[in-house]
Amino acid sequence: MTGVESPAYVPGHGLLKGRTAVVTAAAGAGIGGATARRFLEEGARVLISDAHARRLKEYEAELAAEFEGVSALACDVTEEGQVQALFDAAVRQHGRLDIVVNNAGLGGTSDLVDMSDEQWSKVLDVTLNGTFRCTRAALRAFREGRQGDEGRHGDEGGRGGVIVNNASVVGWRAQAGQAHYAAAKAGVMALTRCAALEAAAFGVRVNAVSPSLAMHPHLVKVTTPELLEELTAREAFGRYAEPWEVANVIVFLASDYSSYMTGEAVSVSSQRA
Repeated sequence: MTGVESPAYVPGHGLLKGRTAVVTAAAGAGIGGATARRFLEEGARVLISDAHARRLKEYEAELAAEFEGVSALACDVTEEGQVQALFDAAVRQHGRLDIVVNNAGLGGTSDLVDMSDEQWSKVLDVTLNGTFRCTRAALRAFREGRQGDEGRHGDEGGRGGVIVNNASVVGWRAQAGQAHYAAAKAGVMALTRCAALEAAAFGVRVNAVSPSLAMHPHLVKVTTPELLEELTAREAFGRYAEPWEVANVIVFLASDYSSYMTGEAVSVSSQRA
């Protein structure tokens, strides 16, 4: 099957002007880095974080050369103290908090029969527990009105905040060797739905994206060429998604265009099966 060419990059339209966002796992490669860039293009101030401090600082410098309002803070989402410090920094540096994108996740391939407790727990701790920790910190900040002097009824529509989690179609569809990752991503979707019900009381929306195959350099390092070819063949377009194509959907969920959406997991995929 001949792949369809990637579409032209979509320019920003100021959809997030004046808002402050935290994006985890945003050290340049993949969906997190693409989301940070798209948010800046849409007028947001962005605090990027990642467990890889060197790559994080390099990407901060790259973005800062093009945009104002970007900062960075290293954060391991498996450490509660670091998570809390990240959200404290967002309000301290930018004066408010409006959007949180929980993108941190960890994959790997191992058949369940050979999987160790350590392999299982590591993927769950980063991908599901890390999303839980960041969601909890964000909800506490939003509930307490830690959005700067304007509070939740300021000059930008009285938003209570937005959380977008990164799940995966693997949370719906079985894939050999991915039991830990699939369980974690299914958990992220369930967490999203439950958090959305609770957060609605104080005006916060919580949604998720569920991509299928978004290509980036680190994925190539941990996935065999044979598996990538197989996964690509499942896509109706005959190609993988560009990370910015997933980021576009995250922008939509973070913006006022999705004001009546909460508790949803939006598939960003062209998979046929």
